[in-house]
Amino acid sequence: MDIASQMILFAHVVDHGSFSASARALGLTPSAVSKQIGHLEDRLAVRLLNRSTRKVSLTEEGRAFHQRCSAIAKDVSEAEALCVSMGERPQGTLRVSATVAFGRAQLLPLLPAFLNAHPDLQIKLDLTDESIDLAGSEFDVAIRFTEQIEHVSVVTRKLASNKRLICAAPAYLDVHGVPETLEDLSRHNCLRLSTVEPWNDWEFGDGEDRRMFHAAGNFEASSADAVYHAALAGLGIARLSTYLIGPDLQAGRLVRLLPELCEGEAEIHAVYSDRHNLSPKIRAFIDYLVGELGPVPPWERPRKI
Repeated sequence: MDIASQMILFAHVVDHGSFSASARALGLTPSAVSKQIGHLEDRLAVRLLNRSTRKVSLTEEGRAFHQRCSAIAKDVSEAEALCVSMGERPQGTLRVSATVAFGRAQLLPLLPAFLNAHPDLQIKLDLTDESIDLAGSEFDVAIRFTEQIEHVSVVTRKLASNKRLICAAPAYLDVHGVPETLEDLSRHNCLRLSTVEPWNDWEFGDGEDRRMFHAAGNFEASSADAVYHAALAGLGIARLSTYLIGPDLQAGRLVRLLPELCEGEAEIHAVYSDRHNLSPKIRAFIDYLVGELGPVPPWERPRKI
């Protein structure tokens, strides 16, 4: 037994008044308890207890030492109780990373209800489309798309399906025309994302008919949110998620292109480091998002009239 454990045991023996009483409380034998206290005295080269058949009493050195041991035992007990209580309910600071567009359009509107349900919890949110290494970062959980998950060691949980459509603003199409085939698309200015290169590979079709188109043009941005606003401004053609552009398509601010082609999908995931002993705050947050976003995401549900 290490000295810290022996010190806590010593405080326990003194508080219970005898080896036998302390042993019963701890589920040990009196001889085992007495042996550890003897090892502690040998380690310190000082007698801590005067022993009798029924009880123990402190020596002068033992009395001074007991004050310190008692304080340590109390601190350990309080620390254990704190961890147990934190394991029972979400509390503390939850550090979340989300992509810029999804964070602004879908995640932020969900946070008020979640925080109202968990008043002991605070959220620290970072919006970025940059790749992050959860093991080497301060984040508890990240919201990422399929092509952004690079590390096989992380744990993922699907939050929602994500459809992407080819679109452009009427102002762009009035000047450059409407592409009617995939070959036409290669002659247009296609908007790119600089932080996630696979995002620029637009997949069409299914099975053996699958075709890949690599977006190229004179504009790229570090976030899909910036690409979205560039498309609205008429800079070019973009492939964007339906969670982001649904209202714009309905209002005519963006026009869907090549609807006869089957565009690819990329699922939205919660990503975290380890499924074992998962913190209640992480579990509660992920469970909440799964409930709010699935099985049919809100942007794909029929609108109530």
